[in-house]
Amino acid sequence: MTQTHAAVTADHDPVKAQAFAGEMVTVLNHAFLALLTSIGHQTRLFETMAALPPATSERIAEAAGLQERYVREWLAGMLTGGIVEYSRETGTYWLPREHAACLTPAAGADNLATFTQYIGLCGLVEQQVVAAFKQGGGVPYSAYPRFQQLQAEESAMTYGGKLVSTILPLAPGVIDALQTGADVLDLGCGQGHAVNLMAQAFPRSRFTGWDFADEGVAAGREEAQRLGLTNARFEARDLAALDDVDAYDLITTFDVVHDLARPADVLQRAARALRRDGTFLMIDIAGSSDPARNREHPLGTTLYGCSIFHCMTVSLAQGGPGLGAMWGEEKARAMLADAGFGAIDVKHLEGDMFHAFYIARKAQPITEGGEP
Repeated sequence: MTQTHAAVTADHDPVKAQAFAGEMVTVLNHAFLALLTSIGHQTRLFETMAALPPATSERIAEAAGLQERYVREWLAGMLTGGIVEYSRETGTYWLPREHAACLTPAAGADNLATFTQYIGLCGLVEQQVVAAFKQGGGVPYSAYPRFQQLQAEESAMTYGGKLVSTILPLAPGVIDALQTGADVLDLGCGQGHAVNLMAQAFPRSRFTGWDFADEGVAAGREEAQRLGLTNARFEARDLAALDDVDAYDLITTFDVVHDLARPADVLQRAARALRRDGTFLMIDIAGSSDPARNREHPLGTTLYGCSIFHCMTVSLAQGGPGLGAMWGEEKARAMLADAGFGAIDVKHLEGDMFHAFYIARKAQPITEGGEP
């Protein structure tokens, strides 16, 4: 035993140490299980198995159009991970319906297999993140080749079924304004799916999506054209370059502000760009600015992992503040108020552990008589 090892193990509780070692074994198993789950999602193996009766690896591979040797190994990992079931007598595997309910496209927004794709994406930049720990700075957006694609998939899944029916109604008066005809700006629109959903649902309103990435803007335009939309347009713009005043009835931003290079500037300009009775709707990380409070968060570790491997580091790479998951609801409220928003309300949707929904109005100037 080395002197260092002796110092570390002195006066420790061996029972607690053994229990923690067991937890670390679980961490290792679950880390690889997440990657295997991502493969199952990308190769449509879950979807294939959900449509089959108990079947052999050969039958499953054939139905999915995949190589049997890989499918056989994947099934073994899924079995030991508790995701699929197996009969030794018949040599068949099956996906329980209860598991398919959160692993297949039929699950809609409850399809958690989609999110496991981010594990592999983060792994691509691990060594760059390690370097940033030592040298400072961050990892640029360009280092994430599939990020726009995964965000578009998540957006379609998350907002496709509830943006119009559930999320927009969280903001009082917004649905009526959109039905009558309103000017709407979405900041950081990605591939534009949310913008096109709104434009399709509210043909009397006019929608604009801004994003810094040309490929995202191009994808938004293509989708709008395919849907025959004439009330949606997209521009490749720096979000902090918003100079309009009193120009929009609704400004939205979905999962964007916490990883911006200039979040305070963007929020301030958004407040100025709102009309007097306009609404700002910001969807962002659900969590506290106090890490201790996030110990009870079902996705607490995931929040900080995503932050280190993407949100925080891409902001720091651009010289930004690196808000990441440390931003939290408390600091978000304060930043919104400093930016010029008033009547700030935060809402949560049942079943959505990841997002908080901020609804704010433009703070009204105070007149000489003391009234807004």
